[in-house]
Amino acid sequence: MAQESDTHHPKDAQEEFVESIEEHTEQPGHPERHDVTQPTQVKAQDKALELIEGLGHSTILTPENNKHVLRQIDLRLLPILLAIYFLQQLDKSTLSYASVFGLVETTHLHGHQYSWLGAVVYVAQLVFQPLVSYLLVKVPIGKFLAVSVLLWGITLACMTAASSFATLMVCRLFLGIFEAGLAPAFIAVTQMWYRRREQPIRLGSWYAMNGVVNMFGSLITYGLGHISSSVFEPYQIIFLFFGLITVVFSAAVFVFMPDSPVKSKFLSEEDKLVAIERIRMNQQGIESHEWKWDHVKEACLDLKSWFWFALMLTISIPSGGITTFGPLIIASFGFNDLNTILLNVPFGAVQLIATMGGAWLATVWKKKGPVLALLCLPPIAGCVMLLKIPHDDAHKGPLLVGYYIISVYPGITPLIYSWSAANTAGETKKKVTTGILVVGQCVGNIIGPNLYTTEEAPLYRRGLLSNLALFCVLWLLIVLNMAYISVLNKKHEKKRVALGKDAKVVDHSMFAVGSVPTDKEGEPIQQMVHDNAFKDLTDGQNEDFVYVY
Repeated sequence: MAQESDTHHPKDAQEEFVESIEEHTEQPGHPERHDVTQPTQVKAQDKALELIEGLGHSTILTPENNKHVLRQIDLRLLPILLAIYFLQQLDKSTLSYASVFGLVETTHLHGHQYSWLGAVVYVAQLVFQPLVSYLLVKVPIGKFLAVSVLLWGITLACMTAASSFATLMVCRLFLGIFEAGLAPAFIAVTQMWYRRREQPIRLGSWYAMNGVVNMFGSLITYGLGHISSSVFEPYQIIFLFFGLITVVFSAAVFVFMPDSPVKSKFLSEEDKLVAIERIRMNQQGIESHEWKWDHVKEACLDLKSWFWFALMLTISIPSGGITTFGPLIIASFGFNDLNTILLNVPFGAVQLIATMGGAWLATVWKKKGPVLALLCLPPIAGCVMLLKIPHDDAHKGPLLVGYYIISVYPGITPLIYSWSAANTAGETKKKVTTGILVVGQCVGNIIGPNLYTTEEAPLYRRGLLSNLALFCVLWLLIVLNMAYISVLNKKHEKKRVALGKDAKVVDHSMFAVGSVPTDKEGEPIQQMVHDNAFKDLTDGQNEDFVYVY
């Protein structure tokens, strides 16, 4: 994280905010001030205000205390989030790994049955998404994650005993139910703890576990596949091993995962205030356990929500197909079982580079739309290669290159999550909007595997053609969404002018703490902080909210 020097600059906006609170304390009836310590408003506002009221003061955010607290947050949260997501993706990938080690033959799967084993997880997640959105508002997020990890680990271990399509379907269904809240919870954690400038890297880091899983998961599975047992089939060993690891790790999540900055035990009281001030500029709030139906209505009527849905649906269809059929696609090039698993390792490395590289570029550019449009191009090229290059021994190398180029696509999903997370405010609206995204992801992952069938091997032409078309559609949707966000920013400018405020608002959440934004002539721009950050307002209600391209 880049830190600015301590050069002198005009009074910090946070200091002005604190002074405005003190002035209002002397003038309680002032119509243009918003007293953050007024008890009658606490219930409808954010839990951060309760802490500020209880301690009797706020704090000033500086580059030094920001760096100190951010480091503490990263050291506590990121290992837990990365491990959970690694295990979740590992658990999801066990189906494709198991397919290489005899699952299809031993359980007598045929037709679309294997495809439905991949899709049913997302059917369950889709159905349970409304309940997940409600629980994430009402239930402490740390406890929610711990229980989810425990239940899905138990379910995966139980898959060891599944010996038919019906029993496998039941296990996969419950796996989907218990994993339904993980991605929404991760996004909520990112919004709760990190400035908008910091969110792409953090979201990208846990989503990059997809690539790590494809590397190390493949290697672990390669080792497990060599175990000779008279009791268990190789694929059963895979289910049991990963399931038991997940169950054990759930205890660590319960003990160490904090529920919020306000309730965290690893931060001192002063550091909690710094954590709150870090998030103030996001204009998104931190935590409120009040479910607000007007937020639900706005989320459902907001065209932006359906752009996120369309983007996530469009990327998840090819993602679902390639995730489920990836090892089988490699096998179709003429490689044996163990080599197929090993050749999936570079696929994961490309995923990791694309995900973190895209997040880094979005942070540098302070824009996500252009980066997303750029990431669409390699998968388009990869699909064309797999469709045009002959599938024979002489072309194994080029076919693998085409497959690896397609694997840039996982970098797209976390940036869509990050784009949505940065552009949504209001506790209930944030959860509902994330739910809409996850529904789009689930629908896409249900459709995706069913565009491929085992009977289409080795060409899988229908699946690859549909993926090619969808990557092109995705590029167009990204451009349209950028145009709509521009319209929303102009709308907020007009609202600010009508209220007597400056038309242009400096989005401090996209700058390093302590930096001074400048105008075209290089002159410092100072912007008064309007006290809307912790009122639990939606982005549509808060005229000070600045949308990110």
